[in-house]
Amino acid sequence: MKRIVFLILFSCLIAAWGFAQANLQPAATVTLVRTESITVGQLRAEVEKLEKASGQTLNGEQRREVLDVMINERLALQAAERDKIAVSDNEVNNQLNELKGQMAQVIGRQPTDAEFATAVKNETGLEMSAYRDQVRRQLIVQKYLLSKKEDSFKNIRVPTESDILNTYNLHKTRFVRPDTVRFSMVQVPFGSDAASKARARETADRLAREIGTSPSRFDEVVLRGQAANSGYQAGDGGYLPRNPEAAQVVGQEFLNVAFSLKQGEVSKVIEGRLGYQIIKITETYVMKSLELDDIFQLGSRATVRDFIGNGMLQERQMEALQNATEELVAELRAGKTFQVFERNLNW
Repeated sequence: MKRIVFLILFSCLIAAWGFAQANLQPAATVTLVRTESITVGQLRAEVEKLEKASGQTLNGEQRREVLDVMINERLALQAAERDKIAVSDNEVNNQLNELKGQMAQVIGRQPTDAEFATAVKNETGLEMSAYRDQVRRQLIVQKYLLSKKEDSFKNIRVPTESDILNTYNLHKTRFVRPDTVRFSMVQVPFGSDAASKARARETADRLAREIGTSPSRFDEVVLRGQAANSGYQAGDGGYLPRNPEAAQVVGQEFLNVAFSLKQGEVSKVIEGRLGYQIIKITETYVMKSLELDDIFQLGSRATVRDFIGNGMLQERQMEALQNATEELVAELRAGKTFQVFERNLNW
């Protein structure tokens, strides 16, 4: 019996050792300024990350495409190193701060470092130090591309007024702003347990009694809610359009109440998904077909003309970027700059 157990354990160790050895085998090597291996294990990790994100299993051809992307990145990084192109810590920090700013727009406040690190982990599967390295690599590749293909981007044609007008006329029916309100909100959050919900309801009812139907008393409650340890949240809720997408976010009941109120009116207590809410309508806008000089998105200064022009310019920039990238990849792959080990890719 002991001999059988020993053989089973030994077989498991051999299998694990064989898997580890297979992961150390080269999937490809890159040789521009030095020989650098992309191991089967590194390729597996990248494939598994993409499979997890997409929820689909990649076939052999798709795994080979992933390897090609990894080869292209290594070639570009080595070429940048050869040409003494680097990225400073300050440039990396600026990029991370820009990403934090985008997150702040979503959650309505500046995220803490811990919150940002958690969001990065959830989105990419990477710890902050590894994500920082990834950002640095991406910035180096971008800087190298811009340095080598500068003329491709200088020659991008800015959309003319005629271009913008033709696009507007073609898609005019899409430029419609739905009925929209802007609101201020008092929210008393609650947890998943009944006791938390009961305490929140008690607080919300107390605030509702204090406010009554008075817009000025509502404003006083909002000001108190912005202080630390107030027990509730309060502030500007932003613009709310009447459309199915908004209903999915705030709930149909909230939407119905918001659009039943006139400007300046205060609501009763609304039960939301995350808390009890009281709102006051601060601005109202009726549905409108937008002209070129109308504001495209309420709360911004960008007009429909700006939106169309910027969109067309971005499309041309993306096309130029794709063409420049393909040219650069072809140049970097010319000659014996890399080698793929097909025999190690059958897994």
